Amino acid sequence: MQLIGLTGGIASGKSTIARRLADHGAVVVDADQIAREVVEPGQPALAEIAEAFGDEVIQADGRLDRPALGAIIFADENARLRLNGITHPAVLRASTARFEEAEAADPDAIVVYDVPLLVESKNAYPFDLIVVADSSAETRIDRLIELRGMGPAEAERRIRSQASDEERLAVADVVIDTDGSLEYTLEQTDALWRRLTA
Repeated sequence: MQLIGLTGGIASGKSTIARRLADHGAVVVDADQIAREVVEPGQPALAEIAEAFGDEVIQADGRLDRPALGAIIFADENARLRLNGITHPAVLRASTARFEEAEAADPDAIVVYDVPLLVESKNAYPFDLIVVADSSAETRIDRLIELRGMGPAEAERRIRSQASDEERLAVADVVIDTDGSLEYTLEQTDALWRRLTA
């Protein structure tokens, strides 16, 4: 098995790269999906979040109230770090189980872990290669406004709450420039696949 870490800032084009690699035959494991699963009702991480942030972040049906929690953590760095201290270890355990399942199914699998907060989590994943989707903050702000309907201030705040471009590039083995056209991003992704399967 080859384990590839794929990261990049919000709206950097990571999902486009992940989809293209999946089209080629990679097993894509989505950290955001796992992060949602580990805070489902009945999961230990949800109980820890309720204890740390109070019942106001839990809805009447027992599910996490994401907007209420988001309002707390995006306004308070210490709260965000406290939340990460709960969720990142839970995500590490769950994602490691997925990697092991993929390897058991196919020892030659190329597993791509689509993980936005790779730098922030400081989890020690045994990556063979780290790929960074890289685009300017201006491009990402435009995409958040255009594609996700965010206001400019909210888009900027989301970008600032993540690792800096410099921090991400410092861990990169491969950088895919996603500032240009979709075709250019896909060409670079196809070249990466050829490298992985050579």
